[in-house]
Amino acid sequence: MNFENLNIWCWLIPSLVGVISGILGYLIGKSSSTTIDNTGELNTWKDKNSKLQADLDACNGKLKVAATAAVAGAVTTAASLTAKTVTPEAKNPFDAAAAKAAFGKTVKENDLKVVEGIGPKISEMFNNSGITTWKALSETTVARCQEVLNGGGDRYKVHNPASWPMQSKMASEGKWAELSKWQDEHDHGKL
Repeated sequence: MNFENLNIWCWLIPSLVGVISGILGYLIGKSSSTTIDNTGELNTWKDKNSKLQADLDACNGKLKVAATAAVAGAVTTAASLTAKTVTPEAKNPFDAAAAKAAFGKTVKENDLKVVEGIGPKISEMFNNSGITTWKALSETTVARCQEVLNGGGDRYKVHNPASWPMQSKMASEGKWAELSKWQDEHDHGKL
């Protein structure tokens, strides 16, 4: 028996099987792989995006028109109010006698210190923040009140302004007896 020929076949057969397997694998892989075409879906999303952009542009246009109308309306309203000299306070004029009767002391108009929990320093902080009347404080959110307090440092952060807008609303509406009763029933103006 010739071992030399046997040695060649030991190398040749596995090499041929490997080459044939590689070629078959390549051909099978190429024939089974399909390209996914997402062009239609991509175009659909592009259409939706352009519609949304058009809606956004239309809303922004309406917003600009509304803002312009609001400014024009505010100017007209301000002019008519000036001409008629009607003020919000004229609706609920300040009655110093009623306030004094309810609190037993003289109360100055729009003195924020009438609100339980607001002292001279806090009143000054609110005045510096542009909140100078009971009506303005009544329309201020509790979160905004807390921001004003936080601006004063750690010493003022501990105050709880939760009831301040409600108390100042009673003051702005001239509900002195109601405000005094509420303050008597609550511990230092806390809810």
